[in-house]
Amino acid sequence: MFLKEELEQVLDKERWKEVNQKLLAKMLAEYMYEDMIHPEKDGNVYVLEINEEKFYRFHAEERLFDSYDVKVDSIEVYEEGKWVEADRAIDFLLDIKPLIGMSPDTTGHLIRELNHTLLADLHLLENAKKTSDELVDVDYAELEGEMTGHPWITYNKGRIGFGYDDYLRFAPEQQKLVKLYWIAVHKSRSTFSTVNGLNYNKVLSDELDHGTIEKFTDLLAGKRLIADDYYFIPVHEWQWKNHLIQNFVEDLAMELIVPLGEGEDLYLPQQSIRTFVNVSSKGKHHVKLPMSILNTLVYRGLPSERTLIAPKITEHIKGIAEKDVFLKETCKVILPGEIASANVDQRHYQRLDQAPYQYLEMLGCIWRESIYTYLEEGENHVTLAALLYEDKKGKPFVKSLIEKSGLSADEWIKTLFNVVMPPLLHYLYQYGTVFSPHGQNTILVLKDYKPHRLAIKDFVDDVNISDQPFPELEALTEDLKKVLRSEPPEGLTQFIFTGLFICHLRYLSSIMVNQDLLDETRFWELLSQSIKDYQKAFPHLEERFKLFDFFKPQLTKLCLNRNRMVDYGYGDDDDRPHASEFGKVNNALAGFREQPV
Repeated sequence: MFLKEELEQVLDKERWKEVNQKLLAKMLAEYMYEDMIHPEKDGNVYVLEINEEKFYRFHAEERLFDSYDVKVDSIEVYEEGKWVEADRAIDFLLDIKPLIGMSPDTTGHLIRELNHTLLADLHLLENAKKTSDELVDVDYAELEGEMTGHPWITYNKGRIGFGYDDYLRFAPEQQKLVKLYWIAVHKSRSTFSTVNGLNYNKVLSDELDHGTIEKFTDLLAGKRLIADDYYFIPVHEWQWKNHLIQNFVEDLAMELIVPLGEGEDLYLPQQSIRTFVNVSSKGKHHVKLPMSILNTLVYRGLPSERTLIAPKITEHIKGIAEKDVFLKETCKVILPGEIASANVDQRHYQRLDQAPYQYLEMLGCIWRESIYTYLEEGENHVTLAALLYEDKKGKPFVKSLIEKSGLSADEWIKTLFNVVMPPLLHYLYQYGTVFSPHGQNTILVLKDYKPHRLAIKDFVDDVNISDQPFPELEALTEDLKKVLRSEPPEGLTQFIFTGLFICHLRYLSSIMVNQDLLDETRFWELLSQSIKDYQKAFPHLEERFKLFDFFKPQLTKLCLNRNRMVDYGYGDDDDRPHASEFGKVNNALAGFREQPV
């Protein structure tokens, strides 16, 4: 399979120029934000000197939070004695390599990730048939396939490990339906966990029809194996062919792992690539599977310790909301729980001290409740990431929502913040517990195109707790404390400050400004007011408002591109990389601490 026709469909000189220019504008803006490059400024014109013979020149508008909106069509490069249009993103990477101190090894791998990203961008450009006006009525699972990736990370679709054929079959933007493979893993080699009131047999019968279970059971019986000695676990075809066969070959030889075949249901991959929505039966669980590809900083596996304890974390998080009138009845927050999980360790890597983490996360599964089962009449849902989408003609998805809602932009954004912030703040202030509410984990439930309530998912990877001696944390069991990372006050605050404000809202704010929908200062003023409104409603938490202070003049600047490019590189360590800390970011909310809106 040479894939000639597939390539011809997307490869085009003008498209290649367009995706390069967009990526180049993003690189300039984010590398400036992360203090990796420092162009000279003259009005709204910026000039970056590479050397005495080469310069880059572009127009940009300063934004709050030390950010920049680089104008895509303004970027020029001075070389060979003249200014010409700049449209080669990877050439720019090589130009700045000596300026920021990237190693050849890191640069080489990053070139690969950027090329993968550009190729994916070509496909996205070709596939972008629907307008934003149409997409506001598209179902959640399908809408995910329209998204363009992480708004901050420049190498956001690197997906190292995928071949082009894999990309065409499994990337979310391809919107190809997939079936999951199933294997039987002997109970001596695997662990299965569930929330209280659930068990393995119930999970299995929820996921597979009786005929399929019977077929798999008969297959084992034909090998003189007893089904009750095994757990049936789904795996992704790519993971099976590229990692599981090779790394678990001893277990396969000893019939401790037995391939069973495909399930009947069809799934769509979501933006994380490893999470799947069942489109054959939307009430069935969403399935999260390890896929050992390197994408946006980490290998997309499932850490064994967190996988096994996922149901207990779900019980803890949902237990808080169930007993809290504000969360349950006022916010009506939705918490799709990770209600069951399976894990299988590769025993050789398990014995290896400081084994690269990717080899400890290869085989397992997490079953998450379907958000569709929580929706009420008239409700629809989108990830917050969808609010940053702009269609082929440049119309933002959020603008279409605002127009159809009948609200003004000011009213719509105010409603958005009054939906999103209270439950996040309440978990933080009242319970010393924080989610990482970035664009994929945070789901906005809409009614009549208006923000209505919030859903939060992915507890196992992204729930963290305070290191302060709060009485609300005393009931945490030792196994939960061991897995849930505890953070000092600013560290905990950062999950909302950086995870939501920097990683998502600063881009939404820029869209609102560029579309003349809302003034930038007003945008952040409305966010500030939503925080202050919450604080007025819960004055007994005043000391905690000071601990977790969203109005400090500056906070530590966390950097995602710098992490890969300068600090961490592509080392195969025993721990997942975390965001780099570099300098301070000026907090746009600081000026609103005492100011009424």
